[in-house]
Amino acid sequence: MNKFILFFASLLGTAFFSVGSYAQTAKSLSQPQLTEFAHKTDVRFGVLSNFRATDNGHLRAHLVLQNNSSVALPAGEGAWRIYFHAIRAIKAPENAGLRLTHIQGDLNELAPTKAFPGLVAGASLEFLYGAEEWMIGYTDFMPRTFIAQPGLTPEVFRNTDTEQLTNFIDPFVRLEQQLRFGGDKKDLYHPATTASRYQDNLSVNRIKVSAAEIAQKIIPTPKELKLHKGSTILDATWQIRYAGRLTSDAAYLQQRLKEAGLVVDSKPDDVPATGKVIQLAVDGKGEPESYSLNIEANKIVINGSDNAGAFYGLQSLLSLLPAATASQYELPQLIVGDTPRMSWRGMHYDMGRNFHGKAVTLRLIEQMARYKLNKLHLHLTEDEGWRLQIPGLPELTDVGGSRCFDLTEQTCILTQLGTGPHKSGSGNGYYTTADFIEILKYADARHIEVIPEIDMPGHARAAIKSMEARYKKLLAAGQKEAAGQYLLSDAADKSEYKSVQSYNDGAINVCLPSTYVFAEKVIYELQQMYRQAGVKLAIFHMGGDEVGKGAWEKSPACQALFAKGEMGVTGVADLKPYFVSKIADITSARGLALAGWEDGLMYDTTNTFNRKQFRNESVYANVWDNIWEWGVADRAHRLANSGYKVILSPATHLYFDHPYEVSPEERGYYWATRYADTAKVFGFMPDNYFANADRTNTGAPITNLEALVGREMPSLNKPENIVGIQGQVWTEAIRTAEQLEQMIYPRVIALAERAWHKASWEGDKPKLQQRQHEWAIFANTLAQKELPKLVASGSACYLPPPGGVIEDGKLHANVSNPGLTIEYSLDKGTHWQIYNGLVDVKNKSVQLRSKLNVFSSRIAIVE
Repeated sequence: MNKFILFFASLLGTAFFSVGSYAQTAKSLSQPQLTEFAHKTDVRFGVLSNFRATDNGHLRAHLVLQNNSSVALPAGEGAWRIYFHAIRAIKAPENAGLRLTHIQGDLNELAPTKAFPGLVAGASLEFLYGAEEWMIGYTDFMPRTFIAQPGLTPEVFRNTDTEQLTNFIDPFVRLEQQLRFGGDKKDLYHPATTASRYQDNLSVNRIKVSAAEIAQKIIPTPKELKLHKGSTILDATWQIRYAGRLTSDAAYLQQRLKEAGLVVDSKPDDVPATGKVIQLAVDGKGEPESYSLNIEANKIVINGSDNAGAFYGLQSLLSLLPAATASQYELPQLIVGDTPRMSWRGMHYDMGRNFHGKAVTLRLIEQMARYKLNKLHLHLTEDEGWRLQIPGLPELTDVGGSRCFDLTEQTCILTQLGTGPHKSGSGNGYYTTADFIEILKYADARHIEVIPEIDMPGHARAAIKSMEARYKKLLAAGQKEAAGQYLLSDAADKSEYKSVQSYNDGAINVCLPSTYVFAEKVIYELQQMYRQAGVKLAIFHMGGDEVGKGAWEKSPACQALFAKGEMGVTGVADLKPYFVSKIADITSARGLALAGWEDGLMYDTTNTFNRKQFRNESVYANVWDNIWEWGVADRAHRLANSGYKVILSPATHLYFDHPYEVSPEERGYYWATRYADTAKVFGFMPDNYFANADRTNTGAPITNLEALVGREMPSLNKPENIVGIQGQVWTEAIRTAEQLEQMIYPRVIALAERAWHKASWEGDKPKLQQRQHEWAIFANTLAQKELPKLVASGSACYLPPPGGVIEDGKLHANVSNPGLTIEYSLDKGTHWQIYNGLVDVKNKSVQLRSKLNVFSSRIAIVE
């Protein structure tokens, strides 16, 4: 760390820089100069090559400053610094007179050296850097690069203060920019083109799906459905009658029908109906969450095995309604007998990285309910943010709920993930206790259990820094004993480690007694919030994943713990299970089950912690790391066989932060799979886990998984311990609510299909032709019924760009979700027309997009 950073790290209680001795000897800018320079200078980033290895790694990239201001940066050392966010761990020798320093996480600093030549008005400067990992898309870069100087307010470079990433990123046009590696190791995932997309879409477009098939389709697919002759006209003359225990569910149905244009009477079933009736009842028969639905000419009966089952029955009824509202609807007469495939049908939402607000959370809950998902896993804390107000610990949200440029981290935690220097930047915020209680009530009314995750001991930087700020504040007030009550770090700990996300200070010290006082406090307050909401907290998720190797190795507190001779705690390898045991004791005493990510419950790739050492009746494991060639995909079987309740959460199929297709323009990370479109989610087979091994990370086909891994793949001896599946959305590159919803929808609907319904085509050798036929029906129903409903309810969604070719002067176009409107433009987007078939084109270039209501796909160009 250079002396500049050390200087500012010593300034406690100062939100931004203060002028010090370094600033007095270095060349400085005034505030007006700093502001003008940031507002008028363009900063651009670009990938030069992912192929050409250098001492700084395989990636060669640059940052270019184009000084369009009247301000000249003086030659030589200066007090100003430029800060930018980079998802890769980057490095570079001094060049262009600038020195690169990694600050923390994704934040990097450029400082002028004695060799800095200056940057006069109108001139440009190029800084070259590298990284071991590649960058192949626009969202590999982060917005809001800024310039700062001691004593001045930092300023964001205006052209980077945007979500339009092409404003500050060079185009990805060459293969060495678009592919991850060259040479002997080939990246077999080439970017999609409009022509290749057209060919890929032909398979689903060739299967003709009738309007009747779409009208009768219920998503997720029921276990049994028998159609009868005739139809039923549903209008406002119908009445709802319900068992008293279903009062909330009947009110929900009445409201949804009102939104569809039907205002119907609704009363308890002790009030006789005077006409056509929708009857809601619970008969107590069958498996949990099961239901039957019987639609007759003058009567619709929904019988649930329990309240949740009755709710899912009414959702199936609503699923039969078309997207467009009307004064009456024609429904098929039918009988449905349905029960869920899995008891855990979950969606994980990370708002720790970037916070998107309460409203989008409520919308997510509503959509989950419509598709019979029943577990919402809220990832409330991260290195980059603490997102839930905890009574008695205001620093967690006062400091940890916001990121800004405060190197002392007394008013916020250090800016990350493109937030920029100000608290007004993207991703900041948190749920108040009132917000969270409202969320719990809203979810409970829709039979969704909220699983809170407080990520420990890794991924905990926001909590650590918040408690350090609390410690310093109370210590300054003379309250030494109170100051250390909830401290999560030890100043004497000299352990050296680095997390996957490039933090060296994000692991809670598991050897401090105050760590468990903190955990007790947070879990107690969570339990209180659930009680105030009128629901029960049943499962606490501790996270537990990705602790940096080397954490705690030089901790005096841990050495003292080893010296005590406590059973089961002899060395560093014992500390993770020791931590889990302590959290298990806390949660078990409160009557809670415990959950964690797979690697938080394992010593290494093959050895699980002894399940019997944890007192909880159930311990759940989210199994996520299934990069097939890494040899860890068998953890699902190992954990289930060891007695853990396993929730399949595979990154290759169910990580919704990954791109929909191979393209630099797609949002998302791609470390687990180069893409995961809706069809891939639809094709996931939970009961045939190893049969999902389709391609390696490079794109090579997998024909023999055991040969690829090089060891026997363990059998699943306790299949009853695979309790469900869950989709995940991580939000490092998702800064807005609209971006969030585009990444979730429609993939979460395909997730719901697989969680609820086992298809007949599933198996160790899936029936591909049958799967393609069912996918065609599903894809058409999405486009023509489900997505229009989703958009009408106020949510955004992803629309796939069309495919297209020009043959013999005619435009041929298609889309992967048939039924979406395709538009074309012959004048570079000035005017758009609806594509209804072959179009004569004389232009050398045609633009295409898919359209639904106000939403459009990104533009595809047909040459």
